[in-house]
Amino acid sequence: MTSYNIMAQHDPHSFARPEMAVVTHLSLDLRVDFETRTLQGSAYINYTAAPDAKELVLDTRGLTIKSVQSKTGQVPFRMDPSLEFLGQALRIPIQDTAGGITIQYETSPDAAALQWLNKQQTAGKNQPFLFSQSQAILARTWVPIQDSPGIRFTYEATLHVPPTMLAVMSAENPTYKNESGLYHFTMRQPIPAYLLAIAVGDFEFHELDQRSGVYAEPTMLEKSTYEFQDLPNMINAAEKIYGPYVWERYDLIILPPSFPFGGMENPRITFATPTIIAGDRSLTTLVAHELAHSWSGNLVTNATWNDFWLNEGFTVYFENRIMESLYGKDFADMQRKLGQKDLLETIEELGSTNPDTRLKLQLEGRDPDDGMTDIAYEKGNNLLMLIEDYVGREKWDEFLINYFHQYSFRTITTEAFLQELKDSLFINDSSAFETLKINEWVYQPGLPSNCKVITSTKFNVVEQQAQQWYHGTPAHQLNTAVWSAFEWIHFLQVLPATLTPQQLSDLDNEFHFSQSGNNEILFNWMMCCLANNQTAIYPVVEKFLNEVGRRKYVKPLFQELVKTKQGKKEAEKIFTASKNNYHSITQETVRLILAQ
Repeated sequence: MTSYNIMAQHDPHSFARPEMAVVTHLSLDLRVDFETRTLQGSAYINYTAAPDAKELVLDTRGLTIKSVQSKTGQVPFRMDPSLEFLGQALRIPIQDTAGGITIQYETSPDAAALQWLNKQQTAGKNQPFLFSQSQAILARTWVPIQDSPGIRFTYEATLHVPPTMLAVMSAENPTYKNESGLYHFTMRQPIPAYLLAIAVGDFEFHELDQRSGVYAEPTMLEKSTYEFQDLPNMINAAEKIYGPYVWERYDLIILPPSFPFGGMENPRITFATPTIIAGDRSLTTLVAHELAHSWSGNLVTNATWNDFWLNEGFTVYFENRIMESLYGKDFADMQRKLGQKDLLETIEELGSTNPDTRLKLQLEGRDPDDGMTDIAYEKGNNLLMLIEDYVGREKWDEFLINYFHQYSFRTITTEAFLQELKDSLFINDSSAFETLKINEWVYQPGLPSNCKVITSTKFNVVEQQAQQWYHGTPAHQLNTAVWSAFEWIHFLQVLPATLTPQQLSDLDNEFHFSQSGNNEILFNWMMCCLANNQTAIYPVVEKFLNEVGRRKYVKPLFQELVKTKQGKKEAEKIFTASKNNYHSITQETVRLILAQ
């Protein structure tokens, strides 16, 4: 069996049985058809099997499997009945312990991983656009594969696209269009299926340095290039902390606004939302987060989605370290403080006894997207900060450098990580686990009492200004001239819960929040107005939700709207007009909100 899958274990979200037969290499040959909104072609799969293995089991969902062939001819195959969100197991008899099979197949027009945009839904409104989002278990909706984070494979691909378009994948990529519309891709490093990615459209490339650059639609390329000028510095800063970047290139592609997440850490090319383009480089912390995934997540990967915190908690911690290295401790402390606030709000929303507030999740029988909350990100980060404080940064960094090296291109469970702490970091301190309450952090709901309260001197000043305004100081007299985006966000978040129309008007007239080009500031302003039932903000909210499909913003805005009868009518109207601009993940989120 391949060494890449040493940590592979039972995954409740995959039909695969890697201990019997495991995929080692994937070769795709696909035609991208914008007319039918399908991918059509073949997947050649190399696998390694145990001597007593009877079948290779792959994950599929919504795929039309036309045929399966081996080197000796047609192979009979069986499709199990479909299960909700898991799809169908594709069972293929094994003829050789180390063999390969070719699957001819076609995707469904409504494949959950793929979003097909018409040209009006793009920035340039010139050509249609396709992009994928495979995490968590959506790769199976466009490739027949073992769709588990615990299984790694290398891949190559050939794509046939319209000659007016460029194609990229999570692999070695072209930087300019060719007249044939034929593109070839290679990913030599083994990756799990959720990191398979594809984007096809009218976009161009601008190089930032010898190993990084930006892809964007022509109308967005100049803005995007300006916004991400610090990317090479981020890569250098990350390498100084935790060792070499092993994926050769780190590029960004700025997707249309319907992309449901802030970013997706696809190897070699991060998929990013245009909502982080503020014109002043104030929201590029998201890029630091996706870059950090090149170590935590892409290099060392959670074995199952129950261990999701091992991907995200480490990545938030590493993101903060990158930003601290580049912009100083005050900047990073503001970022940490905002993250901890999000964590406390999530625990309050879910309930402090809710099992989903544990780090080690139990998601069997559920969609793994249910576990993708601030718990994994911020509770995980707060645990890692606690450990750093306990052992000291130098010792902690030495441990993490060894950890990333030892588990490179492998997967790891929560239990294996905790054992690694005992065997390495705490080898001479048997009481550390009890002192730090690590098992409580990992296996119990809520937030342990030893969670460090994060403070920010800059935020203390913001809170003083907010109090002065609330007690009568006019907005124009506040000392805000040098505030960063983080300080404005915090200002809006610490305002009193109940404000009068006159107070809100005073703020907006002075600071022009309703016209902000920074989407984090605009979002927090809209939430503040909706919480105070200010219907005058409805046109701003409607415009925003018609243009932006990022679930981080869409979900809470709809949740706030439906709290009133008038707001629910507005929400239903907005969703009717905007739903086709949303990814299927976002559409389903809003449907559930409106159905309540």
